Amino acid sequence: MNFYQEVYKLVAKVPKGKVATYGQIAALISTPRAAQVVGFALRALPQNSEVPWQRVINSQGCISIQNPRWPQSEQARLLKREGIKVAFSHNVYRVDLDKYLYSFRAR
Repeated sequence: MNFYQEVYKLVAKVPKGKVATYGQIAALISTPRAAQVVGFALRALPQNSEVPWQRVINSQGCISIQNPRWPQSEQARLLKREGIKVAFSHNVYRVDLDKYLYSFRAR
């Protein structure tokens, strides 16, 4: 299984109402310094993918995607629809990681 497939497999495990971070996903794949590559993998998803890409945010709890197909406001909308409270302040969408961060079980 290649890196992107590993990313998709882990992101698919994040349940509705929870989020994971790019770094968290990278670390679980044993490449803790590859958080940015996790973002590349998610950006490469086809538009009709069932992988819940919206559930991955940065380590500060902010939505930080830079993808014209899926703007930050769309990610925030999808997270809110799942019951996650998303605050917007100073042009930043933020999620409370203490409340919504998913804890993966040991592999």
